[in-house]
Amino acid sequence: MIGSLRSRTIGAGVVGAALLLSACGASPSGGHPAVTTIVFASQGLGLEGQATAQAIKGFEKANPSIKVQMLTLSPSSNSAYQQLTQRFTAGSPTPDVVTTDVIWPATFAKAGWLMPLGRFNPNTGAFFSGQIKSGQYRGQQYAMPWFINAEGIYYRTDLIPTPPTTPAALVADAKAAMARDPSLKEGFAFEGAKYEGAVTALINFLGGFGGQLNLKDLASPANVQALTFMRDTITRYHITPAAALGWQEPNVQSAWLSGQAAFAMNWPYLFQLSEASGSSVRNKTGWIPFPSSTGTPQAALGGSDLAINAKTQHPRAAWKLIQWLTSPAVQTQRAVFAGDPPSVLAAYTPALYSKAPYFRQEKAVFKYATSRPVTPLYPQISSALQTAISAALSGQESPARALAGAQTAVNGIVSGSGG
Repeated sequence: MIGSLRSRTIGAGVVGAALLLSACGASPSGGHPAVTTIVFASQGLGLEGQATAQAIKGFEKANPSIKVQMLTLSPSSNSAYQQLTQRFTAGSPTPDVVTTDVIWPATFAKAGWLMPLGRFNPNTGAFFSGQIKSGQYRGQQYAMPWFINAEGIYYRTDLIPTPPTTPAALVADAKAAMARDPSLKEGFAFEGAKYEGAVTALINFLGGFGGQLNLKDLASPANVQALTFMRDTITRYHITPAAALGWQEPNVQSAWLSGQAAFAMNWPYLFQLSEASGSSVRNKTGWIPFPSSTGTPQAALGGSDLAINAKTQHPRAAWKLIQWLTSPAVQTQRAVFAGDPPSVLAAYTPALYSKAPYFRQEKAVFKYATSRPVTPLYPQISSALQTAISAALSGQESPARALAGAQTAVNGIVSGSGG
C-alpha cells in the first residue's frame, strides 16, 4: 500500500536501523527530576528528517523532563505500514507516537492499536476539515494532522497565462502550449501506473466532472465520464504519453522540472523544487486544483497524521509532543525548511508567505482537499480500484465496465468483512 505519495528525489540509500525500540522513565539522580523517554516513529529523509530533528530538539529544550528517541521508518509507505503493524501486533508500548499516512488511522483504530484522543480535548477546528476527518473512526478522533498534502495541477505560467477552468480548457491549453513550444514532450503529465497514485489521480479527475469516490456508486455517469477523460488524454487528445501508464510521482516530477511538460499533476512538495535556484521552471510555475466543469473541484488528500499507541505508558508526554509538532511556529519552520505544508490554519500568515510565497497558492488548493474513503477496509478497496483504473487506461476494458467491475469487487469486500 502506498501512502501519502509525497515522493522526492532525495538520493538513494537505505534507512538505518531504529536507534532504540524501548522507552523508559529515568530515575531521579543528583537532585534532577525524573526524565520520561518516549519513542517517536516517523518516516523522513533529507530535509524532512532534518526538520523533524530540529523540532524534537526544540521540544526537549522546552520540556526538559521528556526525552524523545526517534525510530526511523522506511521511506516506502508499504514497508513503513508493515513495520508499524508488526509492533502493534506484538503489543509493544513503543513507539509511543507514530506518524501515519492519512489512509491508515481507521485501520489502526479498528484493530485497537490507537488511543482515542478525546481525553485531551483536541482543537479539531484549528485544522483543514478534510484532513481532520482522516483521523476519525466511528465518531472518535484517533489522529491529528501533522502536515497536509493535496494533489493539484502545476502549469507553466509563461505558456499558459490564464489557468484553465474546465477539463476541456486544459486540453486546449495543453495542445496550444505544445504547438507554441516544440521542446515540450508532454502536454499533461500524471501518474497512471497501477498503484495508489492512480487512485488519487482519479479523485482529481472525478472532481472535474462532478463525480465522487462513493463506494456505493462507483460506476455513476459522472465517474464514467471522468475515467473516460483520464483515458482520452492518452488515446484521443494525445497530450499525455502512453508511457504514463507506468508513471509514478518521480516520473511526473522529472517531466515537470525538466521543463518538458505544460501541465503536471503532483503534490505540493514540487512547488518548492520548482522555485529552487537553477530550476528550469523557476518563476514559471502556477498550481491549481484540477479544473472542474461543475465549479467544485477536488484535490486528493494526502499527508501525514500523528497518533498515540494505545499501549503507551506515557500518554501525557506523547500528547505534549503532538501539540508541539502541530503548533503554528513549529509548522511554519518545517514549511520553510522542508516544504511540508502546515496542517494548522494559523500557520498561514504573512510571515510564511514572505519566505515562501507559493504557500498562498497551495492553501487555495487545500480547501478542496478530498479524502479517500475513511474505512479500515481501504487497503483492499484501493487494490480493486487500482485494477479498474489500470484496465481502463490500458484499453483492456471500457471505463464503464471497469468501474462496474470495481463496484462488484468492493461490494464483496464490504460484505465479506462482516460489516
